[in-house]
Amino acid sequence: MNSTLYRFSAFAALSLQCIIGMAQNNVIDEIVWVVGDEAIYKSEVEETRHEAQLRGIQWEGDPYCIIPEQLAVNKLFLNQAELDSIIITDDEVSASVEYEFKDELDRAGSEEKLMEIYNGMTIEQIRSRKFELYRQQYTISEVRKKIMSKIKVTPAEVRRYIKDMPANEIPDVRTQVEVQIITIDPVIPQEEIDAVKSELRDYIDRVQSGEVSFSTLARLYSEDPGSAGKGGDVGFFGRGEMVPEFSAVAFNMTDPSRISKIVETEYGYHIIQFVERLGDRVRVRHLLRKPRIPQESIDNCLARLDSIADDIRSGNHSFEFCVSAYSEDKNTRNNKGLMTYRPDPTVPGVSKFEMQQLPVDVAKVIDRMHVGEISDPFVLQNESNGKLTCAIVLLKNKINGHKATMADDYDILFDMVTSIRQQEALIKWIQDKQRTTYVRISEGWNDCDFIYPGWGQQ
Repeated sequence: MNSTLYRFSAFAALSLQCIIGMAQNNVIDEIVWVVGDEAIYKSEVEETRHEAQLRGIQWEGDPYCIIPEQLAVNKLFLNQAELDSIIITDDEVSASVEYEFKDELDRAGSEEKLMEIYNGMTIEQIRSRKFELYRQQYTISEVRKKIMSKIKVTPAEVRRYIKDMPANEIPDVRTQVEVQIITIDPVIPQEEIDAVKSELRDYIDRVQSGEVSFSTLARLYSEDPGSAGKGGDVGFFGRGEMVPEFSAVAFNMTDPSRISKIVETEYGYHIIQFVERLGDRVRVRHLLRKPRIPQESIDNCLARLDSIADDIRSGNHSFEFCVSAYSEDKNTRNNKGLMTYRPDPTVPGVSKFEMQQLPVDVAKVIDRMHVGEISDPFVLQNESNGKLTCAIVLLKNKINGHKATMADDYDILFDMVTSIRQQEALIKWIQDKQRTTYVRISEGWNDCDFIYPGWGQQ
């Protein structure tokens, strides 16, 4: 099949759907397409093109052909969703809306600037528009999933496909490694924790006495780089989007004039101020402080790991035994120290990392190691919470870069063939719908090399 068609098919239902949803309310100026009983207006196409330009999207062809065609494709999907009674709940949509809204608000710098970008729309109007956009996007995604779910690829089909594929089209597999890790956290002296708590209690007193605002203190002292510059404002979030200890306190707050008690999480120690609630989502400010780890604690931790590494090298204990006996990493301790990641949250963890997928501190150590070698102890910064820990690693396995083979890389080839077959199924579905759906394209809008030939030929 045409490679451009594949490229746009994958892009169509998501990226362009986002841009389409940003268009201004239609002005009944000129109907350029009719799909079933739905009209596509020239103003909708123009506004979509304008929004795409603002976002830096470059069209691989004439936008006055691509945009209305994709609008038409989206209408086919949405019509099928009605026939299939596909319903997207508010909860499924809300998280995405608030995530994008928060991101755009951060980039705009203020609500006033964001409203200017949206030509004077109110904040609630912006949210409402995004909500409908994401509802349509999720609906289209569900229709696509239903179509693609019917595709079942067998090992024999994968084997035939790869056998007939030109050698230069077989995918390359980059160098991959498997790594086992032991981590020990340096001890934080109680006096450091007490000092942080005393500092936070002082902040609470100063805010509640009216001496200073919470947002001012957050800008000056919070150690959360994502929210400090915004006065500690983390925006709206749902119950499952923050660590449990933080959410439990935030969702029990109702009075903006009161500050929470000190909350301990894996990130450090927080105080929280309630801002507002919107349905099942809450918006708060917080101020984060992290106890200082003395260099002496880090040195002691590294020395302890050095002894453990020597013990393993001398054969006194296995690496796996030491993981069970000493490691404090909850994500790997019950897995014999084997590091994993989850590219898809619906599938089990994967242990084979490409180098760029490893935490940076681990990748630097692994880079020059040989299989079976144990590293010297090093300091590792947790990429999720910023905490420092100490570690040693064992390079368990290394697979050098190569062309994918059925013997070694079946999962990669299976996914590739499945994706191709799914795209073919989507194309066939669209072509079948073209033949059974009334389509009229106005004069001047039909002189196009459409991605899906056959419009209006039913």
